[in-house]
This record gives sequence, C-alpha cells and structure tokens, in this order.
Amino acid sequence: MKLIILIALCVVAASAKPATYTDKWDNINVDEILESQRLLKAYVDCLLDKGRCTPDGKALKETLPDALENECSKCTEKQKTGSDKVIRYLVNKRPDLWKELSGKYDPNNIYQQRYKDKIDAVKEN
Repeated sequence: MKLIILIALCVVAASAKPATYTDKWDNINVDEILESQRLLKAYVDCLLDKGRCTPDGKALKETLPDALENECSKCTEKQKTGSDKVIRYLVNKRPDLWKELSGKYDPNNIYQQRYKDKIDAVKEN
C-alpha cells in the first residue's frame, strides 16, 4: 500500500507544471542581442522557422506560445522585464520584425488586442 502511495506521489510530482519557467537563461544580455543585427536576426529567424535555433532560441520558441496565452504568468521578473524591453524595441525600432513575429504568433490579433494598452504605451515611449 505504501508503495502505491509513493508511486502516485511521484507521478503527481513529475506531471506538475513548474510555477515559473526555468531561470536558466535569465542572465542573458538582452541589450546585446538587440544591439547586434546578427544576433537579433538569428533569434527572429529561429522563431519564424527560417533558420537554425540555438538552445536559447529553441527554449524561447517552445515557451513563447504558452507565455502569450497565459500573460507571462510563469515568467520570472527578469523574463517579464526582458520581454517588455524586446517588445518596446521591436515596436519602436523594428516594426518590420514585429509584424512578422505577430503574423506567426498572433495571426488573429488575439494577443495584440489583449495587450493593446501595453503595446500602445510602448509606442509612446
């Protein structure tokens, strides 16, 4: 009986979703990526299935749909700050890339409508 309970607890623990996404990549220098056309292009190409993905890019690509769907509820504070910075940069300085990424990850403008106030505030800054 104790063995069955132990197995059940292990199954529940293994299937439970983490409270936040991994913080393994929280110390990535987002500014460095945004300032480098080569790095930025590599990440965008990865997200758009136009190029190879680094481990960082692959993790971002796997996490992005869930983060959009759940309003980044599993994001760490650093991830939220970093995503705000990236959105601000893309909206204001690279609208071409913003449009491409939005077309893939939000073709029906569901998330852009949900985050409209935040995006509009980014455009004003």
